[in-house]
Amino acid sequence: MSKSSTSKTLVWILMAMLIFGLGGFGITNLGGSATSVGSVGDKEIDINNYAQALQNEIRAIEAQSGQSISFADAQAIGLDRIVLGNLVTTRALDSENDRLGISLGDARLARELKSISAFQNPAGDFDREAYKFALEQIGMNEADFETSIREESARSLLQAAIVSGISMPDSYGEVILNFVGEERDVTLARLDADDLAYPVATPSETELRAYYDANIADFTRPAMREITYAWLSPEMLIDSVEIDDATLQSLYEERSSDFNTPERRLVERIAFADMAAANSARQSLDAGETTFEALVEARGLQLSDADLGDVSISDLGKAGDAVFAAEVGSIVGPVQTILGPALFRVNGVLPGNEVSYKDALPDLREELATERARRVIEAEMGTIDDLLAAGATLEDLANETDMEVGQISWHDGLGDGIAGYEEFRAIAATLTKDDFPQIETLEDGGVFALRLDGETAAAPAPFDEVRDDVAADWTRAETVRRLEEMAANLVPMLGDDADFSVYGLSPRTETGILRNGFVPDTPAGFLDAVFDLQPGAVTTLAHDDTLLVLRLDAVRLPDKSNEEISSLANTILRQAAEGVAQDIFQAYATQLQSLKGVTLDQPAINAVHAQFQ
Repeated sequence: MSKSSTSKTLVWILMAMLIFGLGGFGITNLGGSATSVGSVGDKEIDINNYAQALQNEIRAIEAQSGQSISFADAQAIGLDRIVLGNLVTTRALDSENDRLGISLGDARLARELKSISAFQNPAGDFDREAYKFALEQIGMNEADFETSIREESARSLLQAAIVSGISMPDSYGEVILNFVGEERDVTLARLDADDLAYPVATPSETELRAYYDANIADFTRPAMREITYAWLSPEMLIDSVEIDDATLQSLYEERSSDFNTPERRLVERIAFADMAAANSARQSLDAGETTFEALVEARGLQLSDADLGDVSISDLGKAGDAVFAAEVGSIVGPVQTILGPALFRVNGVLPGNEVSYKDALPDLREELATERARRVIEAEMGTIDDLLAAGATLEDLANETDMEVGQISWHDGLGDGIAGYEEFRAIAATLTKDDFPQIETLEDGGVFALRLDGETAAAPAPFDEVRDDVAADWTRAETVRRLEEMAANLVPMLGDDADFSVYGLSPRTETGILRNGFVPDTPAGFLDAVFDLQPGAVTTLAHDDTLLVLRLDAVRLPDKSNEEISSLANTILRQAAEGVAQDIFQAYATQLQSLKGVTLDQPAINAVHAQFQ
């Protein structure tokens, strides 16, 4: 493992401890006699580590979704089990490292500690008092912290040993690439009612009745549930919520990093042992004697090992100015870095973004107003509950609160209005007439209560009520049938390179069609039909009341000489190798857990969960 990645990991560990040790809400020093939530072999799973990891994951989801989630919701998606499973895997690796004797040496540990900026004085030297103070703030002694660093480094080494060197055969990438990237060219022509020798006649009553009976499912109304609901959503209250300018300005400044982002670049890096080796590599590159990829392979690495992802200018340290001044595709360096002299390749630019307070104001106002509307609804829930408990009807709620009353004929598949909420649909599907209306919450912070007024079983609509629909469907089906009869005589003559226009058709050509592509004005199943055809073959597809005639003209495999295609092939192989490596590691970790034995303390786990509720 590189020094850079180790240092980043250590800094992350320290910062996470500081954040959760200082910014938590009482979960970092759980009371009681329990110190662990379980063990793997001889390695205990610290109870505070579990609490911190669980809180970290919850906050990460909240940051990603932009809204808070309850612990019940976190449990519903299995977040607690995922966190506990990760910790079990971590401790299984720690136990195995003890058996194998893998550990970070004292000298390396000292260098890592000295490199962490949180432990340095203004001059950049290691400050023992700063080190001691930081650990005191998180309630951790030096021995425990240093043990955590050793274990983290050892785990990284063991994992790297398990998954490194895994690659997929080129044939795998070629098969996937050919499937995904194969292109097809087709010729299309459309037949409609105007192409028929004589128009479709008006159907008789007997024909309509027969069509109705033969397609009764198309004219059957679903089972309906007649439901009265009382509903209050944040959107209903937004216009009544007032937000002062000072609060909006404060939120903009607090969220400035969201509105104003610096330029970032997609960068790859190769580090060398000394400047002479770096200069020699650069000279070979300039002379065309080697490539960046070859330099990576020569060091026993894959491109993914050299990939830094998207980075800001500050992430690159001394190399930042040079890299950000370079054009896409160029190679920069050698530049001295903390890893030694390095060459950088610039693969892309992610432009920065600046949104002024004026431009951000509508979104900020809506965000704050929505949040305050949610709090208004939360404050009103107690009153609504009390009214329902006192026997108030849903209509009474509308008179005495901000809730609105409505009726809906609900059936499975209906998703308009309040039926667009999953929470509503779940309760509407199981509601009975004996159920007393209860206040329920919606995902957007709204609330609702339901009453079942009656049910109607699924049944065919009376013929007289849907006669016009039956007539329209019959005419459509009869038109397509007649067009198919006409096309049956044309199809044998349109194969290979025949000219469609000779037969009175108006063709159009679509080229470069991909399996996941889109061709306008074509029916469902069009792409499947195209990729089922052999070159020169012709088929037809019904599209509403028209018939589409299509011929496959050409099949082209991906152009391997195209740089983008070549890059995609490498990406496919890399991702497949990473997937196999992850599977191998997971199998290894599972076997370790089986061999060493896993014990969980459910009461201790429940004690942690209680702190979140």
